[in-house]
Amino acid sequence: MRQSDRGQPALGAAIKQLREKRDLSQEALAEKAGLTGRTVSAIETGTANPTWATVKDIAAALGVTMAELARLAERQE
Repeated sequence: MRQSDRGQPALGAAIKQLREKRDLSQEALAEKAGLTGRTVSAIETGTANPTWATVKDIAAALGVTMAELARLAERQE
């Protein structure tokens, strides 16, 4: 299976938009998702390519489904 090492800027923008809408800092989101603030920052800036498990954890921490997060990311492109 091929794995991409490219970041996902549209996904990162969607996560940032939802995080800010919920008035969460990167650190607060990271704690809720079981991640580090540095990881959330890298995902939001599009310099990291998160695994599906990480996306699922972030979506849950934001109170949305993965499908909702994907739809928002698609609109960011």
